[in-house]
Amino acid sequence: MSATTDRLRDPQQRQERATRILDVAGELLLRHGYRRVTIDDVATGAGIGKGTVYLHWKTREALFTAVFEREVLQAVGELVQALHQDPQVCLLHRFARTYFLAILHRPLLAGFVLGDTDLLGKLAKPGSARDHRHQLMSRAYLQLLAEHRLLRDDLDLEAIAYAFQATFEGFLQAEAAAVPTSARQAVAGLDQRAELLARTVQQAFESGRTIPRHAQQPLATAVIDLLTDLADADRADPGIAHA
Repeated sequence: MSATTDRLRDPQQRQERATRILDVAGELLLRHGYRRVTIDDVATGAGIGKGTVYLHWKTREALFTAVFEREVLQAVGELVQALHQDPQVCLLHRFARTYFLAILHRPLLAGFVLGDTDLLGKLAKPGSARDHRHQLMSRAYLQLLAEHRLLRDDLDLEAIAYAFQATFEGFLQAEAAAVPTSARQAVAGLDQRAELLARTVQQAFESGRTIPRHAQQPLATAVIDLLTDLADADRADPGIAHA
């Protein structure tokens, strides 16, 4: 067996190489968009041969899907970490604020959530099994909050889910649309706009009930379990080609 073959089969080197490929692919996607980036471009940027890229991902679409999937998993991991650090992140307005910042700190993920066809090309198509899983997780999360009487009770859960998603995506769209300078002067920085989102969500959808301290950690743990199960299902999805 040759030294080259040994390197290709070594798990640690394979993972390091896969990470480098994903890093380069992500940078090129941000710079040029899906339609303009080729496997040759990625291979050149990573300092490897084109064939080596195909050892990890069999198609161009599989590679770029893996780039976005990594972004999603990192954002979910950030939510889990925030919940471990502060159980009150389980409250809808705190959860929205944390997730909003996690998305906007990752421009590729923002494009993915907003279905930016210039950035994503055909990867922007909705309706995948992953989309369905994320919708189910969102409903389960809202159901948990409703069971703890943390959501307003004059709207049914489906109405809250719809209105919350519209509100959340509306704030993301405002960022993507480059809010005029005059508006940004009123809400100067990203943290301030995230706080505005939190206040809007709190006033529009929450009951105003204060959850007892002894109940905060079990609720946060339940939300962590939902997110962890979601991430595990995404990683195991046979429709997503992993390295």
